[in-house]
Amino acid sequence: GFTHLQQAQPVLFAHHLLAYVEMFSRDYQRLENTERMIDCLPLGAGALAGTSFSIDRQMVADELGFAALTANSMDAVSDRDGVMEMLFSGSLIMLHLSRFCEELVLWSSVQFNFITLADSFCTGSSIMPQKKNPDVPELIRGKCGRVVGDLVSLLVTMKSLPLAYNKDMQEDKEPLFDCLDTVKGSLAIMAPLVESMTVNRQQMAAQAEYGFSTATEIADYLVRRGLPFRQAHEIVGNIVAYCLENELEFRDLTLADWQGFSGCFDEQVLSLLSADDSVRSKDVYGGTAPGQVERQIKRLKTFWEGG
Repeated sequence: GFTHLQQAQPVLFAHHLLAYVEMFSRDYQRLENTERMIDCLPLGAGALAGTSFSIDRQMVADELGFAALTANSMDAVSDRDGVMEMLFSGSLIMLHLSRFCEELVLWSSVQFNFITLADSFCTGSSIMPQKKNPDVPELIRGKCGRVVGDLVSLLVTMKSLPLAYNKDMQEDKEPLFDCLDTVKGSLAIMAPLVESMTVNRQQMAAQAEYGFSTATEIADYLVRRGLPFRQAHEIVGNIVAYCLENELEFRDLTLADWQGFSGCFDEQVLSLLSADDSVRSKDVYGGTAPGQVERQIKRLKTFWEGG
């Protein structure tokens, strides 16, 4: 796992991917909420004042399948909240896709080599024969700005309009349709892109052991031995600095080396140095321990299956 794009703490790859599943789950719920919000019959609002015809609006709503009636005729003809809610929801979906695609671009690079994207989602270079460019993730990432632009366009259009209807409001159609087409197209291509990628497990596992990714675990160990976290943080920071200066990793240090930095270290510290140990220790709801990740997979499967 990374913060500031720097090695931070070991996590399961499944745990990392589940973060995006959480985002997309919220996106789905947001769309459901938007649907409930706009499920009101505007018929009967007239131009802005209502209608003088004696119509049964509730009967019409029932026949057409609306859940409720609009309660104010002026709001009914001048409201575009539903369109803007949809554009906002679409923008967040694209933002989440963009973040995911950015990581796919990074992970598929020679520098990371965490994943291999299928050839069908990449292209070569017109000049450099060795290149395999992650075109599809880059295109989806790029289209995020387009949909955010659709949202901003309508927000700016609506920001100073007096009640009730104004011709400016006809500008709601183009950004809405563009948003829907872009989001649907991006989601449609994203699924096979992820399904077809290959995870380079050995490379990920090897990388997780470097960069002092278990430093926080060692600091926590010192806290459990009675030290304040501030002091534990400083001790482990000094150990990291020593290792960097001498081109060492934690696993290269002997028990005597550890005890040279603090008398609180005992043989147990030697069992805290692997990424696997660190991952298993995060056995709390929402954590990256294998059992907790399996628990979240089951919960999210139930959610997406409509349970």
